[in-house]
Amino acid sequence: MTETVVSTAKSPPGPAVSVPVSTRPRGDEGQPRPRAAGGRLRALDGLRLLAALMVAFYHYGGRGGEVSRAWGSSPQDQFPTLHAWFAYGPLGVQIFFVISGFVICMSGWGRPLRSFFASRAARLMPAYWVAVVLVTAVFALPAVAYAAVTPSEALLNLTLLQEPLGAHRVLGVDWTLWVEIRFYALFALCIVLPGATRRRVILFCAVWTLAAAVAHAADEPFLSLVLMPQYAPFFIGGMGIYLLYRDRRDALAWGIVAVSWLTGQHHAVAGLWHPSGPGQFSYRSAAVIVAVVTLGFLAVLAIALGLLDRADWRWLTVAGALTYPFYLVHEHLGWVVIGVLHQEFGLPSWLTLALTVGAMLGLAWLMNRYVENRMTPWLRGVLSRTR
Repeated sequence: MTETVVSTAKSPPGPAVSVPVSTRPRGDEGQPRPRAAGGRLRALDGLRLLAALMVAFYHYGGRGGEVSRAWGSSPQDQFPTLHAWFAYGPLGVQIFFVISGFVICMSGWGRPLRSFFASRAARLMPAYWVAVVLVTAVFALPAVAYAAVTPSEALLNLTLLQEPLGAHRVLGVDWTLWVEIRFYALFALCIVLPGATRRRVILFCAVWTLAAAVAHAADEPFLSLVLMPQYAPFFIGGMGIYLLYRDRRDALAWGIVAVSWLTGQHHAVAGLWHPSGPGQFSYRSAAVIVAVVTLGFLAVLAIALGLLDRADWRWLTVAGALTYPFYLVHEHLGWVVIGVLHQEFGLPSWLTLALTVGAMLGLAWLMNRYVENRMTPWLRGVLSRTR
Protein backbone atom coordinates (compact mmCIF):
# COMPACT_ATOMS: atom_id res chain seq x y z
CA MET A 1 0.00 0.00 0.00
CA THR A 2 2.37 2.33 -0.92
CA GLU A 3 2.02 4.00 -4.26
CA THR A 4 0.99 7.60 -4.34
CA VAL A 5 -1.88 7.45 -6.57
CA VAL A 6 -1.64 11.00 -7.27
CA SER A 7 2.01 11.73 -7.46
CA THR A 8 1.47 4.20 -4.55
CA ALA A 9 0.00 2.22 -4.43
CA LYS A 10 0.17 2.28 -2.79
CA SER A 11 0.46 1.82 -3.65
CA PRO A 12 1.99 4.64 -1.80
CA PRO A 13 0.30 9.35 -1.40
CA GLY A 14 1.05 12.80 -2.86
CA PRO A 15 -0.60 15.07 -5.41
CA ALA A 16 -3.12 13.65 -7.82
CA VAL A 17 -1.70 11.62 -10.68
CA SER A 18 -1.17 13.65 -13.79
CA VAL A 19 -0.48 11.12 -16.49
CA PRO A 20 3.04 11.63 -17.89
CA VAL A 21 3.42 11.88 -21.64
CA SER A 22 5.19 8.52 -21.75
CA THR A 23 2.28 6.77 -20.04
CA ARG A 24 -0.59 8.32 -21.95
CA PRO A 25 -2.79 5.72 -23.61
CA ARG A 26 -1.07 4.66 -26.82
CA GLY A 27 -0.57 1.40 -28.59
CA ASP A 28 2.73 -0.42 -28.65
CA GLU A 29 3.45 1.16 -32.03
CA GLY A 30 2.66 4.63 -30.70
CA GLN A 31 -0.85 4.91 -32.11
CA PRO A 32 -3.32 6.72 -29.85
CA ARG A 33 -5.78 4.56 -27.96
CA PRO A 34 -9.50 5.41 -27.76
CA ARG A 35 -9.35 6.51 -24.10
CA ALA A 36 -8.18 10.10 -23.71
CA ALA A 37 -5.70 10.82 -20.94
CA GLY A 38 -3.80 13.63 -19.28
CA GLY A 39 -6.32 14.32 -16.53
CA ARG A 40 -6.05 13.66 -12.83
CA LEU A 41 -7.15 10.46 -11.15
CA ARG A 42 -8.36 12.06 -7.95
CA ALA A 43 -11.01 9.37 -7.42
CA LEU A 44 -8.17 6.88 -7.02
CA ASP A 45 -6.83 8.98 -4.16
CA GLY A 46 -10.18 8.88 -2.44
CA LEU A 47 -10.31 5.11 -2.84
CA ARG A 48 -6.86 4.79 -1.30
CA LEU A 49 -7.85 6.77 1.77
CA LEU A 50 -11.03 4.69 2.06
CA ALA A 51 -8.92 1.51 2.00
CA ALA A 52 -6.60 2.94 4.67
CA LEU A 53 -9.60 3.81 6.88
CA MET A 54 -10.89 0.25 6.49
CA VAL A 55 -7.57 -1.02 7.84
CA ALA A 56 -7.59 1.56 10.65
CA PHE A 57 -11.09 0.63 11.82
CA TYR A 58 -10.01 -2.99 11.86
CA HIS A 59 -6.98 -2.18 14.01
CA TYR A 60 -9.03 -0.03 16.38
CA GLY A 61 -12.23 -2.05 16.69
CA GLY A 62 -12.22 -5.18 14.55
CA ARG A 63 -9.72 -7.37 16.37
CA GLY A 64 -8.44 -8.25 19.81
CA GLY A 65 -4.88 -8.18 21.07
CA GLU A 66 -3.01 -5.04 22.13
CA VAL A 67 -5.85 -2.72 21.20
CA SER A 68 -7.91 -4.32 23.98
CA ARG A 69 -5.31 -3.02 26.42
CA ALA A 70 -5.73 0.45 24.95
CA TRP A 71 -9.52 0.33 25.33
CA GLY A 72 -9.39 -1.36 28.73
CA SER A 73 -11.57 -4.18 27.40
CA SER A 74 -12.26 -6.02 24.17
CA PRO A 75 -13.46 -3.93 21.21
CA GLN A 76 -16.40 -6.34 21.19
CA ASP A 77 -17.56 -4.59 24.36
CA GLN A 78 -16.78 -1.13 23.01
CA PHE A 79 -18.56 -1.67 19.68
CA PRO A 80 -21.11 -4.47 20.15
CA THR A 81 -22.46 -4.15 16.60
CA LEU A 82 -19.78 -2.37 14.61
CA HIS A 83 -16.92 -4.67 15.63
CA ALA A 84 -18.29 -7.37 13.31
CA TRP A 85 -18.15 -4.94 10.37
CA PHE A 86 -14.77 -3.52 11.35
CA ALA A 87 -13.47 -7.11 11.11
CA TYR A 88 -13.65 -6.85 7.30
CA GLY A 89 -11.09 -4.04 7.38
CA PRO A 90 -8.09 -6.20 6.37
CA LEU A 91 -9.58 -6.32 2.86
CA GLY A 92 -8.44 -2.73 2.50
CA VAL A 93 -4.97 -4.18 1.94
CA GLN A 94 -6.17 -6.19 -1.07
CA ILE A 95 -7.72 -3.03 -2.49
CA PHE A 96 -4.39 -1.27 -1.97
CA PHE A 97 -2.67 -3.99 -3.96
CA VAL A 98 -5.09 -3.62 -6.89
CA ILE A 99 -4.44 0.12 -6.89
CA SER A 100 -0.69 -0.51 -6.67
CA GLY A 101 -0.77 -2.81 -9.70
CA PHE A 102 -2.53 -0.08 -11.67
CA VAL A 103 -0.30 2.77 -10.54
CA ILE A 104 3.02 0.95 -10.79
CA CYS A 105 2.17 -0.14 -14.31
CA MET A 106 1.31 3.46 -15.14
CA SER A 107 4.35 5.02 -13.52
CA GLY A 108 6.78 2.39 -14.80
CA TRP A 109 5.66 2.58 -18.42
CA GLY A 110 8.41 4.11 -20.53
CA ARG A 111 10.62 4.82 -17.52
CA PRO A 112 14.28 3.64 -17.29
CA LEU A 113 15.22 1.34 -14.44
CA ARG A 114 17.22 3.98 -12.51
CA SER A 115 14.33 6.40 -12.62
CA PHE A 116 11.87 3.69 -11.55
CA PHE A 117 14.07 2.71 -8.61
CA ALA A 118 14.58 6.32 -7.56
CA SER A 119 10.86 7.01 -7.72
CA ARG A 120 9.90 3.99 -5.62
CA ALA A 121 12.60 4.48 -2.99
CA ALA A 122 11.91 8.20 -2.67
CA ARG A 123 8.22 7.52 -2.36
CA LEU A 124 8.48 4.85 0.32
CA MET A 125 11.40 5.67 2.53
CA PRO A 126 11.23 9.23 3.97
CA ALA A 127 7.85 8.83 5.68
CA TYR A 128 8.72 5.27 6.63
CA TRP A 129 11.98 6.32 8.34
CA VAL A 130 10.19 9.00 10.34
CA ALA A 131 7.40 6.60 11.30
CA VAL A 132 9.88 4.00 12.56
CA VAL A 133 11.77 6.56 14.67
CA LEU A 134 8.57 8.10 16.00
CA VAL A 135 6.91 4.83 17.02
CA THR A 136 10.13 3.50 18.54
CA ALA A 137 10.54 6.65 20.60
CA VAL A 138 6.92 6.79 21.78
CA PHE A 139 6.81 3.11 22.73
CA ALA A 140 9.99 3.53 24.78
CA LEU A 141 8.46 6.29 26.94
CA PRO A 142 7.86 5.16 30.56
CA ALA A 143 4.32 6.55 30.43
CA VAL A 144 3.53 4.41 27.39
CA ALA A 145 5.62 1.30 28.00
CA TYR A 146 4.37 -0.83 25.15
CA ALA A 147 6.64 -3.67 24.08
CA ALA A 148 9.66 -2.12 22.42
CA VAL A 149 12.10 -3.69 19.98
CA THR A 150 15.81 -3.86 20.77
CA PRO A 151 18.07 -1.06 19.49
CA SER A 152 19.55 -3.48 16.95
CA GLU A 153 16.10 -4.42 15.64
CA ALA A 154 15.06 -0.77 15.48
CA LEU A 155 18.07 0.02 13.32
CA LEU A 156 17.38 -2.97 11.09
CA ASN A 157 13.80 -1.77 10.62
CA LEU A 158 15.16 1.31 8.83
CA THR A 159 16.16 -0.96 5.93
CA LEU A 160 12.70 -2.51 5.43
CA LEU A 161 14.41 -5.92 5.52
CA GLN A 162 13.24 -6.92 9.02
CA GLU A 163 10.61 -9.27 7.58
CA PRO A 164 12.94 -11.60 5.64
CA LEU A 165 15.60 -11.39 8.37
CA GLY A 166 13.15 -12.44 11.08
CA ALA A 167 13.46 -9.39 13.34
CA HIS A 168 10.62 -7.83 15.30
CA ARG A 169 8.75 -5.12 13.46
CA VAL A 170 8.41 -1.57 14.70
CA LEU A 171 5.34 -0.94 12.53
CA GLY A 172 2.67 -3.59 12.47
CA VAL A 173 1.67 -2.67 8.92
CA ASP A 174 5.11 -2.88 7.38
CA TRP A 175 4.58 -6.48 6.24
CA THR A 176 2.55 -5.01 3.37
CA LEU A 177 5.55 -2.91 2.33
CA TRP A 178 7.61 -6.09 2.08
CA VAL A 179 4.91 -7.48 -0.23
CA GLU A 180 5.00 -4.27 -2.28
CA ILE A 181 8.80 -4.37 -2.57
CA ARG A 182 8.69 -7.89 -3.98
CA PHE A 183 6.11 -6.76 -6.52
CA TYR A 184 8.30 -3.80 -7.48
CA ALA A 185 11.26 -6.15 -7.98
CA LEU A 186 9.29 -8.52 -10.21
CA PHE A 187 7.87 -5.63 -12.23
CA ALA A 188 11.27 -3.96 -12.58
CA LEU A 189 13.00 -7.13 -13.79
CA CYS A 190 10.26 -8.32 -16.13
CA ILE A 191 8.77 -5.04 -17.43
CA VAL A 192 10.87 -1.95 -16.69
CA LEU A 193 14.29 -3.40 -17.50
CA PRO A 194 13.39 -4.80 -20.96
CA GLY A 195 10.94 -1.95 -21.68
CA ALA A 196 7.19 -1.86 -21.10
CA THR A 197 4.89 -2.93 -23.93
CA ARG A 198 1.35 -4.25 -23.96
CA ARG A 199 2.51 -7.69 -25.08
CA ARG A 200 5.16 -7.88 -22.38
CA VAL A 201 2.72 -6.87 -19.64
CA ILE A 202 0.17 -9.43 -20.84
CA LEU A 203 2.81 -12.16 -20.91
CA PHE A 204 4.04 -11.16 -17.45
CA CYS A 205 0.49 -11.26 -16.05
CA ALA A 206 -0.21 -14.65 -17.62
CA VAL A 207 3.06 -16.25 -16.49
CA TRP A 208 2.80 -14.83 -12.97
CA THR A 209 -0.80 -16.05 -12.63
CA LEU A 210 0.17 -19.59 -13.62
CA ALA A 211 3.40 -19.59 -11.61
CA ALA A 212 1.60 -18.33 -8.51
CA ALA A 213 -0.91 -21.16 -8.80
CA VAL A 214 1.94 -23.66 -9.14
CA ALA A 215 3.69 -22.15 -6.11
CA HIS A 216 0.49 -22.48 -4.09
CA ALA A 217 0.08 -26.11 -5.12
CA ALA A 218 3.75 -26.95 -4.49
CA ASP A 219 3.68 -25.33 -1.02
CA GLU A 220 7.37 -24.57 -1.48
CA PRO A 221 8.52 -21.66 0.76
CA PHE A 222 10.93 -20.08 -1.72
CA LEU A 223 8.40 -20.09 -4.57
CA SER A 224 5.75 -18.65 -2.28
CA LEU A 225 8.16 -15.96 -1.09
CA VAL A 226 8.94 -14.83 -4.63
CA LEU A 227 5.57 -15.33 -6.33
CA MET A 228 3.23 -14.41 -3.43
CA PRO A 229 0.28 -16.56 -4.60
CA GLN A 230 -2.18 -15.09 -2.09
CA TYR A 231 -1.51 -11.49 -3.21
CA ALA A 232 -0.45 -11.86 -6.85
CA PRO A 233 -4.03 -11.75 -8.24
CA PHE A 234 -4.56 -8.26 -6.88
CA PHE A 235 -1.39 -6.78 -8.38
CA ILE A 236 -2.06 -8.61 -11.65
CA GLY A 237 -5.66 -7.39 -11.67
CA GLY A 238 -4.45 -3.82 -11.23
CA MET A 239 -2.08 -4.19 -14.18
CA GLY A 240 -4.90 -5.59 -16.28
CA ILE A 241 -7.04 -2.62 -15.34
CA TYR A 242 -4.25 -0.29 -16.44
CA LEU A 243 -4.26 -1.97 -19.85
CA LEU A 244 -7.99 -1.23 -19.99
CA TYR A 245 -7.21 2.37 -19.07
CA ARG A 246 -5.08 2.44 -22.19
CA ASP A 247 -7.66 0.65 -24.32
CA ARG A 248 -11.01 -0.45 -22.95
CA ARG A 249 -11.51 -2.73 -25.97
CA ASP A 250 -8.52 -4.90 -25.05
CA ALA A 251 -10.08 -8.37 -24.73
CA LEU A 252 -6.97 -9.95 -23.22
CA ALA A 253 -6.87 -7.27 -20.53
CA TRP A 254 -10.50 -8.01 -19.68
CA GLY A 255 -9.52 -11.66 -19.33
CA ILE A 256 -6.62 -10.79 -17.02
CA VAL A 257 -8.93 -8.77 -14.77
CA ALA A 258 -11.58 -11.49 -14.70
CA VAL A 259 -9.15 -14.28 -13.82
CA SER A 260 -7.47 -12.08 -11.21
CA TRP A 261 -10.80 -11.32 -9.57
CA LEU A 262 -11.80 -14.98 -9.53
CA THR A 263 -8.53 -16.12 -7.98
CA GLY A 264 -8.25 -13.09 -5.71
CA GLN A 265 -11.62 -13.58 -4.08
CA HIS A 266 -10.72 -17.21 -3.45
CA HIS A 267 -7.50 -16.29 -1.67
CA ALA A 268 -9.29 -13.59 0.33
CA VAL A 269 -11.93 -16.03 1.53
CA ALA A 270 -9.31 -18.68 2.30
CA GLY A 271 -7.32 -16.17 4.34
CA LEU A 272 -10.11 -14.48 6.29
CA TRP A 273 -12.99 -16.91 6.59
CA HIS A 274 -13.27 -19.30 9.52
CA PRO A 275 -16.12 -21.23 11.12
CA SER A 276 -18.00 -19.35 13.80
CA GLY A 277 -17.25 -20.29 17.38
CA PRO A 278 -17.23 -18.90 20.91
CA GLY A 279 -13.45 -18.44 20.87
CA GLN A 280 -13.49 -16.27 17.75
CA PHE A 281 -13.41 -12.48 17.98
CA SER A 282 -15.88 -12.15 15.11
CA TYR A 283 -17.32 -14.14 12.26
CA ARG A 284 -16.76 -13.03 8.67
CA SER A 285 -19.23 -14.08 6.01
CA ALA A 286 -17.65 -15.53 2.87
CA ALA A 287 -20.28 -13.71 0.80
CA VAL A 288 -19.34 -10.35 2.31
CA ILE A 289 -15.63 -11.03 1.74
CA VAL A 290 -16.33 -11.76 -1.93
CA ALA A 291 -18.52 -8.65 -2.15
CA VAL A 292 -15.82 -6.36 -0.70
CA VAL A 293 -13.15 -7.76 -3.05
CA THR A 294 -15.55 -7.35 -5.98
CA LEU A 295 -16.33 -3.76 -5.06
CA GLY A 296 -12.61 -3.02 -4.81
CA PHE A 297 -11.96 -4.35 -8.32
CA LEU A 298 -15.04 -2.55 -9.69
CA ALA A 299 -14.04 0.75 -8.09
CA VAL A 300 -10.56 0.75 -9.66
CA LEU A 301 -12.05 -0.41 -12.96
CA ALA A 302 -14.65 2.37 -12.92
CA ILE A 303 -11.90 4.94 -12.36
CA ALA A 304 -9.80 3.48 -15.18
CA LEU A 305 -12.74 3.54 -17.60
CA GLY A 306 -13.50 7.16 -16.80
CA LEU A 307 -16.81 6.48 -15.07
CA LEU A 308 -15.75 8.52 -12.04
CA ASP A 309 -14.05 11.38 -13.88
CA ARG A 310 -16.52 13.82 -12.33
CA ALA A 311 -15.09 13.02 -8.91
CA ASP A 312 -12.41 15.66 -9.49
CA TRP A 313 -12.62 17.48 -6.18
CA ARG A 314 -9.40 19.03 -4.90
CA TRP A 315 -9.83 17.63 -1.41
CA LEU A 316 -9.27 14.15 -2.87
CA THR A 317 -5.73 15.24 -3.69
CA VAL A 318 -5.21 15.97 0.00
CA ALA A 319 -6.77 12.61 0.88
CA GLY A 320 -4.29 10.85 -1.36
CA ALA A 321 -1.37 12.76 0.13
CA LEU A 322 -2.33 11.71 3.66
CA THR A 323 -2.94 8.04 2.94
CA TYR A 324 0.58 6.63 3.12
CA PRO A 325 1.80 8.41 6.29
CA PHE A 326 -1.58 7.75 7.93
CA TYR A 327 -1.27 4.07 7.08
CA LEU A 328 2.21 3.91 8.58
CA VAL A 329 1.49 5.53 11.96
CA HIS A 330 -2.18 4.87 12.66
CA GLU A 331 -1.98 1.46 14.34
CA HIS A 332 0.56 1.70 17.14
CA LEU A 333 0.29 5.42 17.84
CA GLY A 334 -3.48 5.04 17.66
CA TRP A 335 -3.32 2.65 20.61
CA VAL A 336 -1.64 5.35 22.67
CA VAL A 337 -4.25 7.96 21.75
CA ILE A 338 -7.11 5.55 22.46
CA GLY A 339 -5.72 4.77 25.90
CA VAL A 340 -5.38 8.45 26.81
CA LEU A 341 -8.77 9.56 25.49
CA HIS A 342 -10.86 6.60 26.65
CA GLN A 343 -9.23 5.47 29.88
CA GLU A 344 -7.69 8.67 31.21
CA PHE A 345 -10.17 11.26 29.94
CA GLY A 346 -13.19 8.96 29.99
CA LEU A 347 -14.46 9.83 26.53
CA PRO A 348 -17.07 7.48 25.03
CA SER A 349 -15.94 4.85 22.55
CA TRP A 350 -17.41 6.45 19.44
CA LEU A 351 -15.87 9.84 20.22
CA THR A 352 -12.52 8.26 21.08
CA LEU A 353 -12.55 6.42 17.76
CA ALA A 354 -13.36 9.58 15.79
CA LEU A 355 -10.77 11.71 17.58
CA THR A 356 -8.09 9.03 17.20
CA VAL A 357 -8.66 8.82 13.45
CA GLY A 358 -8.60 12.62 13.29
CA ALA A 359 -5.37 12.79 15.31
CA MET A 360 -3.66 10.26 13.05
CA LEU A 361 -4.80 12.16 9.95
CA GLY A 362 -3.40 15.34 11.49
CA LEU A 363 -0.07 13.64 12.13
CA ALA A 364 -0.13 12.32 8.57
CA TRP A 365 -0.65 15.88 7.29
CA LEU A 366 2.41 17.06 9.24
CA MET A 367 4.49 14.18 7.89
CA ASN A 368 3.38 14.86 4.34
CA ARG A 369 4.08 18.57 4.55
CA TYR A 370 7.35 18.58 6.48
CA VAL A 371 8.83 15.21 5.55
CA GLU A 372 7.51 13.93 2.25
CA ASN A 373 7.21 17.25 0.44
CA ARG A 374 10.82 18.09 1.31
CA MET A 375 12.66 14.78 1.41
CA THR A 376 10.97 12.91 -1.44
CA PRO A 377 12.08 15.26 -4.26
CA TRP A 378 15.56 15.52 -2.74
CA LEU A 379 16.01 11.76 -2.40
CA ARG A 380 14.61 11.14 -5.88
CA GLY A 381 17.10 13.61 -7.30
CA VAL A 382 20.03 12.08 -5.42
CA LEU A 383 19.15 8.54 -6.52
CA SER A 384 18.51 9.61 -10.10
CA ARG A 385 21.96 11.17 -10.34
CA THR A 386 23.77 8.22 -8.76
CA ARG A 387 25.83 6.16 -11.18
